[in-house]
Amino acid sequence: MDVYKKQVFDEERALYGKTGVQLIACRFDGPADGESALKESRDIEVQDCFFNLRYPFWHDERVRIQNAEMTELCRAALWYSHNVHIDRSKLHGIKALRECSAVTIENSDVISPEFGWSVRDITMRQTNVTSEYFMLRSEGLHFDHVTLQGKYSFQYIEDAEFTACELNTKDAFWHAQNVTVRDSIIRGEYLAWYSENLTLINCTIIGTQPFCYCKGLKLINCRMIDTDLAFEKSEVEAEITTVVDSIKNPKSGTIKVTGVKEIIRDDVDAKGRIVLAEESHCA
Repeated sequence: MDVYKKQVFDEERALYGKTGVQLIACRFDGPADGESALKESRDIEVQDCFFNLRYPFWHDERVRIQNAEMTELCRAALWYSHNVHIDRSKLHGIKALRECSAVTIENSDVISPEFGWSVRDITMRQTNVTSEYFMLRSEGLHFDHVTLQGKYSFQYIEDAEFTACELNTKDAFWHAQNVTVRDSIIRGEYLAWYSENLTLINCTIIGTQPFCYCKGLKLINCRMIDTDLAFEKSEVEAEITTVVDSIKNPKSGTIKVTGVKEIIRDDVDAKGRIVLAEESHCA
């Protein structure tokens, strides 16, 4: 393995096509402003490095990154790469992960608009994220103790699991399929419209107009706060332990709820049952 310690690289494709590279306390920065430093490389180990140039990891295999910093100028840092592990790092450039597979990110900080598009098989743990259009069209997600500040997150994702996450994001889970969320808090507007086979267990949902036009929606022992116009035209089975502001025209299924301030039924095709626990009758 080629070992580089405390070196500075700023040339175009500085380490292009390498197999077996260990980088320790190196910097990718400088006046030459070169791109694609490690493109088409294999078996890369990165520790305590600084990346301030564009496209460092494209078409790479077996990448291990620890305690690295990728700045705002490090655009599109990881694309088309496979078997990537990132730990205790900062990913602060736009479009930091795209068309990658077999990725693990943990104990890290992500500030990256358009992060994680078309990724397959990604695990994220103990990580803070700020992003718009987060994880668009990705599949095989396993998120644990992730905190997100975002917009338009998890749209068109498939086959995903979320545990003990805090998601602050509008328009999340639109068109998502086969998703399970456990023990999490979700704040935002227009949650999960057009989703299919979305299950939430022991979750808290906060925000206006959630769960419209859904198919196969399930809520198990969930809380809903400041939620109005919920479940419009959705196929839903729900157990809700709080009072909901309003429920509108559920298409089918049964919603068991502690209470609801307003029930809106102005669609003859809305056949969903609403069972009010406080009064022990259907509405």
